[in-house]
Amino acid sequence: MHLCWTLALMMMVLVCVTEQQVNYRRPTRVGVTCCKEVSRGRIPPEVKLIGYRHQNALSPCVDAIVFYTEKDKYCSDPTARWIQFRMKGLKGIED
Repeated sequence: MHLCWTLALMMMVLVCVTEQQVNYRRPTRVGVTCCKEVSRGRIPPEVKLIGYRHQNALSPCVDAIVFYTEKDKYCSDPTARWIQFRMKGLKGIED
């Protein structure tokens, strides 16, 4: 009789553990694509910029103005003196 109760208890534990695993969902991986460092250097005037966005600092990302071209992006220091001049006439890009 003792063996029956032990087996019944083990079966109940197994069912509970299995039931919990069915509801488990893996977390979704999100790749971080942001500026992790910035440059104070000017973007050459011949580089045609199409837009920009402000990136807030949230580790590992840093505070930056991200300028976009057709193919590239430039991570620039928002405190650089030339930033406001290059932003003129460009549209802000939303995430």
